[in-house]
Amino acid sequence: MKEETYDIGGMHCAACSSAIERVTRKLEGVERSDVNLPMNRMTIVYDESLVNPEQIISKIEKAGFTANPRNKEIARESKSDSDGKKELLEDRRGLITAAVLSILLLYVSMGTMLVKSLPLPNIIGMESHPTNFALTELLLTIPILYIGKRFFISGFYSLLHWNPNMDTLVAVSCSASFLYSLANIFLLTDNPHVIHSLYFESAAIVITLVLLGKHLEESSKEKTKHAITKLMELTPETAILVLEDKQWEVPTDTLKKGDLVLVKSGSKVPLDGRVTKGEGSSDEAMLTGESMPVEKSVGSEIIGGSILVSGAVFAEITRVGEETTLSKIIKFIEDAQGKKAPISKIADRVAGVFVPIVIAIAVIALAVWLIAGEEFSFALQIFTSILVIACPCAMGLATPTAIIVGTGLGATRGILIRSGEALEITHKADVVVLDKTGTVTEGKPRVTEIISNEISENELLALVAGAESLSDHPLAKAITAEASVRGLSLASVSSFENLTGLGIKAKLQNGQTLLVGNVKLIEMAGISVEKYSSDLFRLASQGQIPMLVVKDVSVLGIISVADTVKVGSKDAISELRALGIKTILLTGDSSAAARYIGSIVGTDEVIAEVLPNDKSAVIERLQREGKTVMMVGDGINDAPALAQADIGCAIGSGSDVAIESAELVLMKSDLNDVHTAIKLSRLTIRNIKQNLFWAFFYNILGIPIAAGILYPSLGLLLSPMIGALAMSLSSIFVVTNALRLRGKKL
Repeated sequence: MKEETYDIGGMHCAACSSAIERVTRKLEGVERSDVNLPMNRMTIVYDESLVNPEQIISKIEKAGFTANPRNKEIARESKSDSDGKKELLEDRRGLITAAVLSILLLYVSMGTMLVKSLPLPNIIGMESHPTNFALTELLLTIPILYIGKRFFISGFYSLLHWNPNMDTLVAVSCSASFLYSLANIFLLTDNPHVIHSLYFESAAIVITLVLLGKHLEESSKEKTKHAITKLMELTPETAILVLEDKQWEVPTDTLKKGDLVLVKSGSKVPLDGRVTKGEGSSDEAMLTGESMPVEKSVGSEIIGGSILVSGAVFAEITRVGEETTLSKIIKFIEDAQGKKAPISKIADRVAGVFVPIVIAIAVIALAVWLIAGEEFSFALQIFTSILVIACPCAMGLATPTAIIVGTGLGATRGILIRSGEALEITHKADVVVLDKTGTVTEGKPRVTEIISNEISENELLALVAGAESLSDHPLAKAITAEASVRGLSLASVSSFENLTGLGIKAKLQNGQTLLVGNVKLIEMAGISVEKYSSDLFRLASQGQIPMLVVKDVSVLGIISVADTVKVGSKDAISELRALGIKTILLTGDSSAAARYIGSIVGTDEVIAEVLPNDKSAVIERLQREGKTVMMVGDGINDAPALAQADIGCAIGSGSDVAIESAELVLMKSDLNDVHTAIKLSRLTIRNIKQNLFWAFFYNILGIPIAAGILYPSLGLLLSPMIGALAMSLSSIFVVTNALRLRGKKL
């Protein structure tokens, strides 16, 4: 199966997106087709042996739309985005022209009726020269209809292909009003009273208001793309390439793996790389959500798009094109925004049949009022009002706009959400299972305690670090790192031997023998450790690794190393519990060590001594109990459990994050982002429900009123102009409500 993304042109409402999904899903070999209305984009999964891109594009074009394969390479600005902005400018010019002509038309047609004293040349007076009056209205209406010609072309084309959409409603209603008024012009000479049955202004104002609504809607939709736009702008256009000690300014997209670049203070890092010379600090806030600058030195990874806020570094490019962290983040967000949430299915089903049902209601209402004895002009007004007040757009925009804003907001906080479905499931999570190592803890050993007998702590540490500096073992690195932090001068050794499973043996420069290791090593040397038994038991029960230090036959003390709890883990778990979520610590460590860590951070339950491959069984058991489970792990060792969980959350750091391994990725490696992601999900789903309620409520209430249900009792009748305004405002409300998410505090 192959997955591709297409930029779609010509969509104006949910009926359009529904039509594209319907025709593409009928193609043999198509497994899935999802159209994102706000992004004007389609994601399709198909079998290449049964269908090809040409057939897909042809099918879409026959339905009245355009389709272009989206380039996989992440550009600074895609062609569709650029075209969209040009269309927005053209629409604005057309809207201004239509608005000016509409004001003139209203002045001519209704000005003197509203205010008797308003001046109007006698030659186009309604009573004195009715034909001139009618022709003036006609001449003002024609250019307005021409400006809105896309509604007529799209509307009637869709109707001919049995895929009626919102444009069809506008086109049919305005055409009916226009043609009825045009016919009445020819009757003027025989019946001057038909001058009162001209509805040119109705057709013209409806077009102008729909143009206004569409322009405001498109402007708002552009704002929903804010996160991706900002991310695309992070890549600098040029970079400083270093060749044979000479520096050249070159376009960033010409850089290759292995190229050496210079990044100066205040400059953007062009692409992912590794520092080979220099040092500085990097602002990665837009990429990982990390608020504080990250220190960079030789060997450090730098992320393309980050800003070097101080210092200067030479870096070797390690990733280009789709491989870069920035490209993966953008792809992640686009994938999320292209895949629908289950909550949108009801709206999609309704949108698919909405327009035909509305047309049927309008025709029935027209017939009913005519049968009831009303004049044709009255019934026509009812017919037109029903068609223009109906708004399938609001239903189509309700879910995707909120998901676009929600996933974009998450991305700016370093929280990547893979799909709308993942976003929806996240808000239901009632159990969060936490892997211990690298998730709740730092994931690397540190010196946690030093017990010294005959010499000071620093002397003991300097002695052991001198020997351990010759080892690559993680425990050895923890000891040398602690000595470095304390600024100690390391002892010199003349020989070194690594004793697998026991510890190390070294010879000091003065000829003395140094042993560092576990109880078994020391007892094998015939030395008693009885004096330290209580300390050894205490440290081991806390999940620490105590190492005895012996010089010749004298026990100098203990250096204990452990994987320490991350700063913020306790607060993060407390926040999850405050949200009503149960937390479980799941680890392969011993029960004693796991319980100790669990007691520090405050998890509700601890499940220990579980092999990596058995973790998924624990998740499955919780699911059988009816729980919605989120599994939080490093995305690599916990892959089976992440896959089994209802929502897998990979917690990583910067460019090393396992982006492909889970539905949720926390770029900062900060456990606090777990509850932030859940809160974001809850806010987004609440926003979607608000949008859907409004979309359905508006149509359920508006269409009957437009049909004249309140006219017999209250004399209330909506004009087509009010209907068009209401329809436009309905879509704008949905998009604006989604944009409110950007201001929410997480």
